[in-house]
Order: sequence, then C-alpha cells, then structure tokens
Amino acid sequence: MENRVRQILDQEAEAVRKIPVTESYSQAIELIYKHVHLLKGKLVTSGMGKAGQIAHDIATTFSSTGTPAVFLHPSEAQHGDLGVLQENDLMLVISNSGRTREILELLELKDNLFPDMPVVVISGNNTSPLWEQATAGLFTGGPAEVCPLGLTPTTSTTVMTVIGDVLVALMMEKIGFTAAEYAKRHHGGYLGYKSRERSGHSGGTIY
Repeated sequence: MENRVRQILDQEAEAVRKIPVTESYSQAIELIYKHVHLLKGKLVTSGMGKAGQIAHDIATTFSSTGTPAVFLHPSEAQHGDLGVLQENDLMLVISNSGRTREILELLELKDNLFPDMPVVVISGNNTSPLWEQATAGLFTGGPAEVCPLGLTPTTSTTVMTVIGDVLVALMMEKIGFTAAEYAKRHHGGYLGYKSRERSGHSGGTIY
C-alpha cells in the first residue's frame, strides 16, 4: 500500500512539473489586470462538473485577493444568469476535453452579448474547439489520470487547480496585494486573524 501511495503521489507531482510554461501566462495576467483593475470589470469563471468546482474555487480565491471574480454556471447561464456579464468583464473557462458542450454553448451566448469579450481557457486539449476560441490558452499538458480506470478526473483536476493558483499568485504580485488588504476582504476565521495580525490590526474572535 505504501508503495502504491508513493506511485500515485509521484505521478501527480510529475504532472504538475510538466505543465507547459508559455507566454500565455503573461498574456492572461495582462488581460485580467486590464479588464478588472483598469477597466473595472470582473473576472467571470466557468466550468462543468469537476472543472466547474475548480472554476468556482478560482473565482473565490481571486476575489479574496483583490481581483473581483464570480462563478457562472454554464447551464444556469442559459436560464438568465448570463445577465451577470458586463461590457468590461472577461471570462476564464475550464474544460479538460475542450469539447464540453455547455461551455461551448456558453461562449456562443457570450458572443451574442459581448463578442469582443476576451476568454482565457484552461484545457488539457490544445487542438479542441474551445482552444480555438481562446484569447489566451493555458495548456495543462493533458496528463493521464491516476484513476485506475483512466476516467475519473483526478490528475487533470490537480493541474487545473495548480494553474489557477499560479494565476492568483501572479496577480497578487502584480497589484502589490498586502495583508492589510486581505484582512479587509477576509475578516472571519483563522486567516482573517492572521492577516490582521500581520498588518498590525490583530484582535477579534476566531470563528
């Protein structure tokens, strides 16, 4: 069992190490900075299934670190939630296959409202229909899943999450995000306490 655990961990770690590092990261950061911090729009993330859960996490992490973002469910978008989009927003969409029907339909609907709105794509398929629509494409490397069946999103979701973390960290550095600013957005819990402590405003209850 211990050997098998190590094999799985090694496979996941190797997939992270092999994520392609390209100029698209710089392009994605500049797009997010321009639309959110200069034009005062927001980042709208989306994905279906497991990818959607990661997209939701990326949105909340961006929001807590000074870059306003919301998650838009691709199916709910077809029933009115598309109205959350505004002129200066940009989208970040995630699909391992790059063929997720709901995501492709979401971008068609987006084009009906704001055809010039840029799209950052995170995908494991850089020859897919979704990839062709990317203003900036971030390729996961398309690693094999550690799932014994080779089907369940496991390694693919790991690298998607890591790419999201990279974007958040780079944006925090670009805008000079501080512990004091973090505390304003994250008052509760241990992290709220730690951010206030670091910024010289400690105190309050830890929930």
